[in-house]
Amino acid sequence: MFADFPFWEYIGIPLLICLARICDVTIGTVRIMSVARGIKVLSAILGFFEVLIWLFAIVKIISNLTNVVNYFAFATGYALGNYIGITIEEKLSVGVLMLRIITRDKADTLVGALQKAGFGITTVDGQGIYGPVDVIFTVINRKDLGGVVEIIKAHHPQAVYSVQDVKSVSAAPFPRLNGKDTKIQRLMSALTKHK
Repeated sequence: MFADFPFWEYIGIPLLICLARICDVTIGTVRIMSVARGIKVLSAILGFFEVLIWLFAIVKIISNLTNVVNYFAFATGYALGNYIGITIEEKLSVGVLMLRIITRDKADTLVGALQKAGFGITTVDGQGIYGPVDVIFTVINRKDLGGVVEIIKAHHPQAVYSVQDVKSVSAAPFPRLNGKDTKIQRLMSALTKHK
């Protein structure tokens, strides 16, 4: 019974199509993130492999247009590739972020905690809908976001904060702690060497 089953037509080729789409969309997602950060060489290399793999998948689809299973494999690979690509990008935590932290309470303890952790801080007095506010700006390494959010919640749990990707930043305003470069200075130094 199974000897007559067309394995390659209904399982083998659709599986290859799905895997190819997972790979090319995952690579494409990471490539888009590197383009947004201005990492030219990596973007070009990823783009080459993304299109090469996509061509393999599309050739398999075109050569088997009557097999509907291939269409579902193509779509499944696309969906999984997006998910995996975003997951990989989050795990890599490459890049720089700007945080804006707004609090109605005086932010001295929060500013002190962030500075003690080695982050450069700029504060501005502001006016919110309910009165005066402190606005804190800091530029951080993406992988430090979780730790910064923990500091914010520990010192000002009611604070409002927003996060924005930063394409480029000067390392000049960041302090050196105990004669050593801070995290952001090391990151910026590494990024400018590879561009």
